[in-house]
This record gives sequence, C-alpha cells and structure tokens, in this order.
Amino acid sequence: MSVPYWVQDAVFYQIFPDRFANGNPQNDPRYLEPWGSPPSAHGFQGGDLRGIINRLDYLIDLGVNALYLNPIFLSTSNHRYNTTDYYQIDPRLGSMADFRALLDAAHSNHMRVILDGVFNHCGRGFFPFNDLLENQEKSVYRDWFHVKRFPVEAYTPGDAENYLGWWRLKSLPKFNTSNPDVRRYLLGVARYWIEQGIDGWRLDVPNEIDDDSFWAEFRQTVKSANPEAYLMGEIWTADPRWVSDNHFDGLMHYALRESVLEYLNGSFMTTAQFADKVEGYLKLYRRQNAYAMYLTLGSHDTGRVLTLLKDVRKVKLAFAFMFAYPGSPAIYYGDEIGMLGGKDPDCRRAFPVETAGWNNELRTWVQLLATLRRGLIPLRRGEYRRLLLEDRRHVYVFVRSLGREHVLVAINGSATQRNLRVPVGDLGWEDGRIVRNLLSREQSIVSGDSLVIRLGAWEAAWIT
Repeated sequence: MSVPYWVQDAVFYQIFPDRFANGNPQNDPRYLEPWGSPPSAHGFQGGDLRGIINRLDYLIDLGVNALYLNPIFLSTSNHRYNTTDYYQIDPRLGSMADFRALLDAAHSNHMRVILDGVFNHCGRGFFPFNDLLENQEKSVYRDWFHVKRFPVEAYTPGDAENYLGWWRLKSLPKFNTSNPDVRRYLLGVARYWIEQGIDGWRLDVPNEIDDDSFWAEFRQTVKSANPEAYLMGEIWTADPRWVSDNHFDGLMHYALRESVLEYLNGSFMTTAQFADKVEGYLKLYRRQNAYAMYLTLGSHDTGRVLTLLKDVRKVKLAFAFMFAYPGSPAIYYGDEIGMLGGKDPDCRRAFPVETAGWNNELRTWVQLLATLRRGLIPLRRGEYRRLLLEDRRHVYVFVRSLGREHVLVAINGSATQRNLRVPVGDLGWEDGRIVRNLLSREQSIVSGDSLVIRLGAWEAAWIT
C-alpha cells in the first residue's frame, strides 16, 4: 500500500482542543477556569470544535492545509487520553453535528483533518472496565485488560498494582490487544471515524502495542476504508521498523526535532554532526516514508520551541529548516505567535485572544515559509543533497532538486554574520545568472561556477 500522495503537500497545525478557541459557551462545563489562566492537569478552559471552525480563516491565512487534533472523544480529562466512549464526541467540545460541520468546513477549503487514536489504553469510565470493576472475576470483559489478581481496584491512591496501567497509572488501564474481541472493537473504531470522513489517524504510543500483526490489521482496516488516509505514529526515536506496509506512513519526527534543538542551542552538536544526523534520517527510511514524516518543533508533550531556544532568530531559523526538509512541516498551535511554556501541562496554555501579545514578526515568517513552500515543488518533492559544509564557521548548505528546478537552502548556525562561497555549477546556474533569496528578497549574481551568500547571525536563505 502506497503512502498518500497529499502528505508531501501538507502543512499541519496541531490543536489541543480545550485551549485553542471557545466558539460556543453553551457547552462550557461548570467551574470553568478563566481563559488564559495557568494550565492545570485537571481544569477546563472551554475550547471546542466551534472555536476551531471560527478560526479556520486564520489557519488558511497562515498557510495551513491539514489539522491534527488531540483526542476529542468523551473523557473525564482536558487532554482526553483516558477515553470513556470512542464513538461519542465529548459534549464539552460540541456535538456530532459540530464535528461534521468542522469536517465540511475544512474539506471545502481543501484542508485535511486527522484525529488522535488512543488504542493502547482507555479511561476508567470505559464500559468494559466499569464492568470489570463491578463484576470482578465474573466480568465478561476481564480478558480485555491485563489483570494480575483480584480484586481490581482503580480509585484508591497509588499506582496500578492489580492490573496494568500505562505508566502504572490507575486512570489508564491498558488494553489486551491479543484478545480478538478487543481487536475487533478497536478496529471498528478506526474504521468508523474514517467512514465519517476523517483523513487519517495519529497513533498514540503505538510502540506499547508491540504487536506487528495488530498494526498490520489496523493499517489494512483503515486503508480499505480510505486508501488515501494518513497513518502517523508517535515514535520518539529514529526507527524504521514503524514505517512499512504493515505499520505507518510516517512518524512524528521527534528525532529530527531533537537534532535541530540540540544544534541551535549550541552546546551539544556541531554543524557537521547536525548535517550527518539530518542526512542520515533520510537514508534510514524508504523515500516514500521519509517524505511523509510529520516535522514538528513542539507538541503537547514538549516544552515550547521559543522557551527552549530563547531567541526568536533561532526559532525562525528552525522553522526555515523544517519547512525546507523532506516531510510535512507542522506547527504546534501558538508556536507561530511565540507562545511560551515548559513541559506538560505548561505547554498547553490557552491561545491568546488579544493580538497585542502575539509575536507578529514570527507569525509573518511562518506564513511566508508556508506560502513559499506551496509554490516550490522541489521543497515538497525534490531530492536532498549537501552542497557545502563549514563546520568551524557553523555553515551548512543543501539543495532540494526536482529535474531542473532547484532551491538552495543555506543556514548559519552561529551568532556571527557569514559570507560564504557556494559551488553551484552542477545546478546549471551559469556565470551571470541572477538569483534571489526568497526569504529576504535580496538578489545575487552567480560568478563563474559559484555564488557568494551573506547570512546574518542565526539566519537562513532560500535561493532560486
């Protein structure tokens, strides 16, 4: 089964639904935390599906054409990774009608929507687990979970001892996916939402379902319902096992994110090491999978990129690299306006309603990258090749090429302005050719078989 063709053209935007926008106060829960208050592990702030619909114009203007939504099914938490009902939209987010309205609005604007699939574990309120708590060893669902001994108790303080919980959490009982009834149920969920119109699944902690046959069956189920559905796995390491005809199309490329952040933080990775790393990832995976990776600088599980890099120039450089690298660049909601935040739950702050607090320079930059990428086929489908590396000067230049079309990408990973001479003869750029840096609109002239480029501190250039 092939990887969906559209993924290479996607610019994703990840939304944590409770914190993006409140479009319908009528579905707000009682005891709502004020919008923008410090995020807590348990409180709700009122974001919903109608809020996403209301902000689609903002996302389209930003250049986004694909959405990844954190879990939206019925649950007791604001993160909703402890699902209570896999077939019901959480009423605090809206109704099924709201969900269909979001799909219709997105699709009518040529925007894809993928959902978060949490199939390793459920919540304590999930009906088979409730039955287990009520009926104990007499429960017909006892084999849906990993029970160590009876009685099973899920509400007293402490870790899960009598059954397996994700990270030993009592609130997240782990499924026994070797049970045919469990598999049938979960695969039914996967197919149902594809049939409702979603464009794919992001799979939560799939490596904890260490069963290749399950994922092969999962892929077959989803692809039979929609061959163009995108399957993306949350894998934190570089591991080709998880992208294949029996697994996923792409991964959340946390390994690439880590390399970018380590390099730009300046104390962990040289330019040569960085170049070897990012080029090595492309060799590690089949081309079709390497070009279907989800490229993110942050998520609901990580600190915010501006908090980690501390310098807007570095964040702009990181985005410029990600948007030029093979795969699908992704924006974690609010990173484009410079939202701050540490680790979970601080990285899940509410998107600011007032624009006065936005970093509009950064937003304009991300918008430019998305717009340019949409018009530059080599950045979406072209081959990737190194042109120049100067380790001591922290300069790295590569080219994305498709036929005779080329985009030269140069990055300066230092706090010092650099002038560099790049060989461009084999690109067909002849002496006297005028080229332009699309990120600054500066023009340069090819001299002989090389091009002189000036890069400011922590600056990138895209040259055609």
